[in-house]
Amino acid sequence: MKTNFFILAGIMAVLSPPAQQPQGILKIAVTTDVHGAYFPADWFTGKRISGSLAQVSSWVKEQREKPDQGLILLDNGDLIQGDPASYYSNYIDTTGPNIAARILNYMGYDAASVGNHDIEAGHPVYDKLRLEFRFPWLAANAVRISNQKPWFSPYTIIRRAGCKVAILGLITPKIPDWLPRELWAGMEYRDMIESARYWINQIEKKEKPDLMVGLFHAGIDATYGSQQPLKPLNENASRLVAEQVAGFDIIFTGHDHRHWNLKIAGPAGDSVLILGSESRAEEIAVATISSHGHGGMRGEHVKISDFIPDPDFMHQFSGYIDTVQKYVDQPVGIIAKKVSTEDSYFGPSGFTDLIHRAQLELTGADISFTAPLSFRAVLEAGTLSVKDLFKLYRFENQLYTIRLSGREILGYLNFSYSLWMKQMTSPEDLMLNMQLQPDNNWRFRNASYNFDSARGIDYIVDLTQPAGSMVTIRNFSDGSPFEAGKFYKVAMNSYRASGGGNHLLLGAGLEKTEAEKRILKSSSMDFRFLLTEWIRKQGTVDPVSGTNWKVIPEDWIQKAAPRDKARLFGASGTLN
Repeated sequence: MKTNFFILAGIMAVLSPPAQQPQGILKIAVTTDVHGAYFPADWFTGKRISGSLAQVSSWVKEQREKPDQGLILLDNGDLIQGDPASYYSNYIDTTGPNIAARILNYMGYDAASVGNHDIEAGHPVYDKLRLEFRFPWLAANAVRISNQKPWFSPYTIIRRAGCKVAILGLITPKIPDWLPRELWAGMEYRDMIESARYWINQIEKKEKPDLMVGLFHAGIDATYGSQQPLKPLNENASRLVAEQVAGFDIIFTGHDHRHWNLKIAGPAGDSVLILGSESRAEEIAVATISSHGHGGMRGEHVKISDFIPDPDFMHQFSGYIDTVQKYVDQPVGIIAKKVSTEDSYFGPSGFTDLIHRAQLELTGADISFTAPLSFRAVLEAGTLSVKDLFKLYRFENQLYTIRLSGREILGYLNFSYSLWMKQMTSPEDLMLNMQLQPDNNWRFRNASYNFDSARGIDYIVDLTQPAGSMVTIRNFSDGSPFEAGKFYKVAMNSYRASGGGNHLLLGAGLEKTEAEKRILKSSSMDFRFLLTEWIRKQGTVDPVSGTNWKVIPEDWIQKAAPRDKARLFGASGTLN
C-alpha cells in the first residue's frame, strides 16, 4: 500500500503549487496497555511514576506544533484496568462519562483498539465507554452472535498529511479462556488471521487506502504458553498475520507488554513494519512515513519519562485526581503485622492467608485456591487504606465457587506446583522453577499469579517427586477425611474458574464446557471490593502464616529456600 502513497506524493509534488503539496512527514503514534496510568503520581507513595498519559500529552502537543508533519494518535487496548484512576470511574462513580473517554477525547485520539482487560470491566463499562469515545473503538474479530457483525467498529479511515490511512483493529481471541461468559455475553471471538484476511479484502475494495495499518491487541510470540502456531485462535497472532495476510504496511502490537521494532517479509515479499511497546505509557511506538519516497518508513520508540506532565492536562483533570486520592486514602481497617508476597513462594504466608480466609468466609466453601497476584508486594503493619487493597489484590476478578472432586483438586494442585517448584535430587538443586536471564537476574519461568496454593486442607509438596506427582493431600484441616471420589465446594477467582492458567483444564482435567457447568455461584462485585468490605467488618486482621501445607524434604528446603529467595529478591531477602 505504501507504494501508492509515495507515488501519489511524488506526482503531487510536481503538479501542485507549494501551498497544495501534501505535508512531508506522517507520524503514527501508539500507546498500548496503559492500564489506567493516566496521571503521573503513584497513588500509593505520592512519588512521580515514569509514564502517564499526562506526559504523553506533552509529547503530542510538541508534535502537533510542527508545521511539516501530520500526526495520527492511537491506543492499542487494555486502557481501563489496573489502576485506582480507572477503577474509580469504572465502578465507584459511574454517573458521568468514564475518565478514559474524557482523557482520550481531550488528547484528540483518532482511534483505539479494544483489549482483553477492557472486556474484563464488563458490558456496563465498555458498552457505555464505546458511546462516549469521540473516535472509533476497534475490534473486527469480536463479533455479535445475533447478527454476525462486529460488536465494535472493525476499521476506520483517517486522512492526514495527504495520505489515506486504513486502520484495522483486532483483539486476542483467547478471552473465553480467561473471562467469565457474562463479561462478554452475546459475543464470539474469531481467529485473527481469518479476520484480517476478510477485512483487508473489504477495505481494499471499498476504501483503496494509501497505507494499511493493523492495530492489534495481541503479541507476536505465537508459541507463548506452549501454543501451536498452526492452530486457530492463537493468543498472539500479530506476526502470523503479517506473514500470511498480504497488504499490511505497519502492524502495531500490544498485550504482551514487549518492545518490538522489526521488519518482516509479508506473503508478497514486501516488508511489514511491526512495532510494539511496553506498558503503562512508559513509551510510545512511532512509525514515521515520508511522503516524498526518500526516507521511506521507519519505527522508533519515544521514552515518556523524558517529558514533564502537560500542565493544561493536569489542570483539566485536577478535580478528578483529588477525588481519586481521597478515595484511595480512605481507611479500611488495621493489619496486625507486616506481610509480603516474597514468603508465598516457599510455603504458607500471611499475604495469601488474608485472601484465603476472606474467600472461605464469603463463600462458605470447603477449600480456597489463591495465588500471590503481585510478584513482589509488601503491606506494612498498621492502618490499611483502600490503596493497600490494590497491592493485596491486583485484578478486578470476581469471586467464584465451583464444584470439584477430591481427585480433581489433587490434579489442580499438582499442576499448580509444577509451575513454580522443581524436582530436586539434592539440597544443592533449585527449589523454584526459575532461570538466570541474560541480564544476570533470576526470574520465574511462569507467571507468579498462577501459583495457586490451598487452604482448608492439609497437604505436603514432596520435591523429590516429579512434576505432576509432588502433592499428597492428607485430610481436611479440621481433621475430617479428604476423599478422592467425593465432591467439594472450592472458592477461586473468576480468571481461574474460567480456565485461566489451565489449572482446571490441564490440572483437574475438565473440558471447558464441563468447567462452566461446575460453577455454583459468582459474586456480582469484584473481589477487591468484597475484600475491602470484609476487612472493614473485621476491624483488625491478623494474617497468619498457616501450617496446612509444607514442602519436603525439610532439611533440603532449609538450605534451598534462603538461597533461592536471595536469587529472586537479593541478598537482603530472608524467610519469615
